[in-house]
Amino acid sequence: MMAKGITTTSLISLPELFSQTILAIFDCIRAAKSVLTQMENFEKFSNYMEKITLVLKELSKSNVDDSESLRNALDILNLEVKVVKQLALECGTRNKLMISCRKILKQLENSSKEISQALSLIPLDSVDGLRISNKISRLCKDMLGAEYSPGIVEDKILEKNESGIQERNVDRCYANDLLVSVAEAVGVPDEQLASKKEFEEFKTEIEDSKLGIDTAEAPRMKQNVVLLEKADAITSYEEKAKRYLDERNSLGMQLLQPLQSFYCPITMDVMVDPVEISSGRTFERSAIERWFADGNKLCPSTSIHLDTLVLQPNKTLRQSIEEWKDRNKMITIVSIKPKLQSNEEQEVLQSLCELQDLCAEQELHREWVTFEGNIPILIGLLSAKNREIRTHALAILCILAKDSHDNKERIAKVDHAFESIVRSLARQIKESKLALQLLLELSRSSAVRDVIGTIQGCIFLVVTMLNSDDDQASGDSRELLDNLSFLHQNVIEMAKANFFKPLLQLLSAGPDNVRLLMAKTLSEIELTDHHKLSLFKDGALGPLLQLLSHDNLGMKTVAVRAFQNLSNLPQNGLLMIKEGALGPLFEILYCHSLSSPSLREQVAVVIMHLAKSTNSQEAGHEQISLLESDEDIFKLFSLVSLTGPEIQRNILQAFCEMCQSSSGRDIRAKLRQLSAVQVLVQLCEVNNQMVRTSAVKLFYCLTVDGDDISFQEHVGQRCIGTLLRIIKTLSDEEEAAAAMGIISNLPKDIQITQWLLDSGALDIIFATITDGNRNASHKKQEIESAVRALCRFTVSINREWQKKVAEAGFIPVLVQLLVSGTCLTKQNAAVSLKQFSESSTALSHPVKKTRVFICCLAAAQTGCPVHRGICTVESSFCILEANAVEPLVRILGEGDLGACEASLDALLTLIDDERLQSGCQELAKVNAIPPIIKLLSSTSTKLQEKALGALERIFRTAEMKQRYATLAQMPLVDIAQRGSGGMKSLAAKVLAQLNVLGEQSSYF
Repeated sequence: MMAKGITTTSLISLPELFSQTILAIFDCIRAAKSVLTQMENFEKFSNYMEKITLVLKELSKSNVDDSESLRNALDILNLEVKVVKQLALECGTRNKLMISCRKILKQLENSSKEISQALSLIPLDSVDGLRISNKISRLCKDMLGAEYSPGIVEDKILEKNESGIQERNVDRCYANDLLVSVAEAVGVPDEQLASKKEFEEFKTEIEDSKLGIDTAEAPRMKQNVVLLEKADAITSYEEKAKRYLDERNSLGMQLLQPLQSFYCPITMDVMVDPVEISSGRTFERSAIERWFADGNKLCPSTSIHLDTLVLQPNKTLRQSIEEWKDRNKMITIVSIKPKLQSNEEQEVLQSLCELQDLCAEQELHREWVTFEGNIPILIGLLSAKNREIRTHALAILCILAKDSHDNKERIAKVDHAFESIVRSLARQIKESKLALQLLLELSRSSAVRDVIGTIQGCIFLVVTMLNSDDDQASGDSRELLDNLSFLHQNVIEMAKANFFKPLLQLLSAGPDNVRLLMAKTLSEIELTDHHKLSLFKDGALGPLLQLLSHDNLGMKTVAVRAFQNLSNLPQNGLLMIKEGALGPLFEILYCHSLSSPSLREQVAVVIMHLAKSTNSQEAGHEQISLLESDEDIFKLFSLVSLTGPEIQRNILQAFCEMCQSSSGRDIRAKLRQLSAVQVLVQLCEVNNQMVRTSAVKLFYCLTVDGDDISFQEHVGQRCIGTLLRIIKTLSDEEEAAAAMGIISNLPKDIQITQWLLDSGALDIIFATITDGNRNASHKKQEIESAVRALCRFTVSINREWQKKVAEAGFIPVLVQLLVSGTCLTKQNAAVSLKQFSESSTALSHPVKKTRVFICCLAAAQTGCPVHRGICTVESSFCILEANAVEPLVRILGEGDLGACEASLDALLTLIDDERLQSGCQELAKVNAIPPIIKLLSSTSTKLQEKALGALERIFRTAEMKQRYATLAQMPLVDIAQRGSGGMKSLAAKVLAQLNVLGEQSSYF
């Protein structure tokens, strides 16, 4: 691989040699940056060269020894750099269409390996510094293994080019497609003159041998010329027509019979794909393959035993057969033209059938039909009275128009051509379908389509066929309407007469501009929920998702707007999630550079709608989640700190909805792990009310089941003051309710409670509970939270707090809430009353003893029957004085387990210790014992246990046993028989108290 005979000029100093090499490399890099093909591979080579220049500069500054080995390395490097520079210059100036891609890649690989070998000649032991030595070694290794490969587009072009060369009879469409692909890949404008100019230069360079191509490459380049000459952009219609007429005029008018050698000895038919076997005889490929498949190993013609069954294509014979066929087909086409103008309908019809077969058979035949001037004749036949003649003429015109812009324009130029075609639209189905197909083909030419819509009745007939039961006709109608861009608004208006079906048909297929308009209609029109649901059920979702993933920003924008209009229906939102809408929506939302702020705001609204659907009744028990991973949650929530108010608000609302969905617990936990509370605390102070409201609501969601630590880190006195101000100002009732919810869920920390007191929380809570002017939808929630928040101030361990609450007048309000509040309000009111009652005995003032002579003059002072002292609501928090006992007893029978348990706890404070006898009597007065007995049959084990414990105490008194033993006996027996271990034993103990079981019973 190493270049041979490399020598250096000893007269050149080593520094000068370094300088020359570096300059040569810079020249090579400049040339590489100007290439018109294989730009990525040249850039890769240039990167290696840039690294080498850095190494050479360091070597030139070091004390490297001037050795023959080093000079040889620099000489080789100079030589290979010049080779690649020349290659780059050729790729920048030589004809761009047909440069050999594989030759370029091979040369780049060879030069990289040669340079790697050259670098390895540098004596590393003489290099001053380990770092330079390591760089050289790494470069040697990298360049030795360097690989250059064609891009995906270029690779496909190479494959298509090779395939076209192998298949000698490829048609014009194939050549057109190949030419467009090559032109796009190398930057030639998509214009006929530009492509033809490039091609002519390429032909000239081949003929003048300027390409410097090797012997093996030359024939292939000439084959490329033959292949691309078939493209429309290379050879004009006039040139092709002249070539055809010259050839036609050289022929006679008689058909030639096939030569005997054209026939297959097995089938006795003219061969299509002749192949030669080892005996030297030729057969039709399919026939000889069947012969061999049947186990025959002899030549069918000579019976000679065959040494091998290999088939060799007989290309010469195949070409001769094709030329014979083409000659006869040309003569046939020439002979048909006068027959088409005959007055005999049968002769015309027979000629049309023959012409149709020829046109369908091969593209070359279609060209000949056109060159013979048959298009005006066929247009004229559309006015014939015979339906079959019109049908065959339309079919032939469809074939001629397909994939040929020239023929489309040629048809359009014939006088009254469109009027004749449109008349056929109104005739029987077969003819109307062919007329529709022809109009569709013609509409694919920008030069023709503007004429179509001006023909009277055309659009009406096409729209009529849009709703045809025939799928083909309906699809062709839709596509034709799509192509007629200037008529789109009219089409929409007409479609509204039968709104959904035409709109969805137009949305589902066709050019982008029509789909864009249909989606725009969906984004702007007012729709009922029923219509929104119907649109998704009837197929609007799929096309809109395609537009959402479109590369064009306009397409994305209109799709987002349509989804914004349709996604607020939960069923539609759930369907969008299932069908994968989130991926492209998030891509737009996260990509700042490729989307406008307004578009991202609209996407945020759609995402909020989707989140809302996961929290809807329609979601049911489905585990449908908007965000699957911690990373997804982090990415979306991070936008709260990086975007404007509109996006912030909708993202916060989306998270709020997700936190309340079936997967809400996991979402809430992950948000707390991401320190979302810290961000939300800051947002509680922003001026934008909508953002602040959304932040407060999400903050409340996170406090529902959060741990104390996650809030104590971020919730300080300032945050508490902010939340209380929100509640007090009541600028938004929903926001105020959420803020009170946060207050109620804050950790029961002494410091936090003191901050609340210092900030006037009691006054605000009292105002919340007693204000009757609040919106009913949020009032209940706010009162529930306020009463729950009050519980932290009524704990019996801090009587100072209790005293402040009592003096503020809360106890009568709590008693009233036992009657009028929601179940949750009643539960928390009972909790506070229970905590108050726990302090009553200690706070009850002893009754003063009166002297004997005074007792006759004044009534004796009576104390509380339970607490045995003087009780008041504000001084001792006595629930008897507050008239709370009867409401608490009523709650026992209301069925809500939480409220029932809290009420029972409050009532049981009356029968603690020495107050048992008097307390039981007070409970009996308000008929509280039967409801407690009834709780033995509760579905709540906890309530059963508490009721059982209460009765064990109550039945210690003889009076209670006597009055309620019979009522309690059966529930107690049931627990003793079926209850859990502890309850079973306690029930047996109570039954023993009632003398139902002996003390030695097995239940113990």
